Amino acid sequence: MNQENTSNNKTKICPTCGTRLSENALRCLVCGADFNAKPGPKAVKSTQKSVQASRMPAITLSLPAAVGILAVVIIVAAAIVFFALRATGGGTPLTAAETGTPTVTPTASLPPTETPLPTDIPTETPRPPFEYVVSALDGSCSQIAFNLHVSINDIIITNNLPSSCPISVGQKLLIPYPTPTSLPIATSTLQPVDATKQACETASVTVQEGDTLSSIAANYAVSMDAIKEYNGLTTDNVFVGANLLIPLCKRAATPGPTPTATIPPPYPASNLLLPSDGAAFTLANDVVTLQWASVGTLRTGEAYQVIIEDLTSKETHRLTDYATDTKFIVPTSFRPNDNVAHIMRWWVIPVRQAGTDDQGKPIWVASGAVSEKRVFSWVGVAVAGTPVP
Repeated sequence: MNQENTSNNKTKICPTCGTRLSENALRCLVCGADFNAKPGPKAVKSTQKSVQASRMPAITLSLPAAVGILAVVIIVAAAIVFFALRATGGGTPLTAAETGTPTVTPTASLPPTETPLPTDIPTETPRPPFEYVVSALDGSCSQIAFNLHVSINDIIITNNLPSSCPISVGQKLLIPYPTPTSLPIATSTLQPVDATKQACETASVTVQEGDTLSSIAANYAVSMDAIKEYNGLTTDNVFVGANLLIPLCKRAATPGPTPTATIPPPYPASNLLLPSDGAAFTLANDVVTLQWASVGTLRTGEAYQVIIEDLTSKETHRLTDYATDTKFIVPTSFRPNDNVAHIMRWWVIPVRQAGTDDQGKPIWVASGAVSEKRVFSWVGVAVAGTPVP
């Protein structure tokens, strides 16, 4: 029904632009041509001919369609411009607004600039004390403090001990770590104490086995108090391997000529003098005297160790004694009790006292080379005579 009405509608074509319009239209909606003016016959014919000639490629658009196409073109152009600007970096203001986080980076970089400060202060985090078990080689608290480079007061305070600091073998002690001290500020002028130490000539001594503070002081003619004060010692104890500085400027003046310097340890081997090697002694000799050459002036606490052993005896028969002189008389008790000639061998070693044992007897250690060994024979009982018939 609608199709029939559409086919019955009559239209006309604008003679100017060729737009198809309704039959009753008085003006063209596209080009605005007025249909009321009637051209002459010739003009009409020419117009009709021109209209008929332009129908082959004719494209007719209504006004709404033209507006829509124009809008689509504008949108496409705007999209092209937008993406072109974004590709060339024109959208940076938008990214700057979106990435506002760079303002946080200065606060994140502040801690690294402050972290080196704690490393310059070693006392910020003190280390807890470590456990130490007292061994048989530790003589006293002062020795432990010296070996571990801490003060005796720190050991006493940390372990809540009496002022005498009593210790025993196997006892567990808490030893604090030494506190690092900052170096003093350099000054152009020395302190009076430092100036005195610098002006004083010193001799470096390494404590050997058997050395005592008194023997070291006697060897260099310097008082024990001066050595203790110069080295910061609190007791008279010195330990093997410790280095001491002897202030020679505090050496006591000795009147008269300078004494001959003693030979420092180790001493050379002693030369044996009497008896000669292979000498024989009979019952007439109640005692036998051994003699040797001196190795030098002995110091306090030094002596000669004389060793005699009976090579003929079935059981070990040995005598060890000490003498500060260069001779030793073999006691009668060491003389053989039979009529066989016993071979005796003897030698001498320089020694010095290194301390005392539990019974108060001195402990001797070698301070020189061993001498040569000599032998002699000794008969202690007269040979029985042959019975007379």
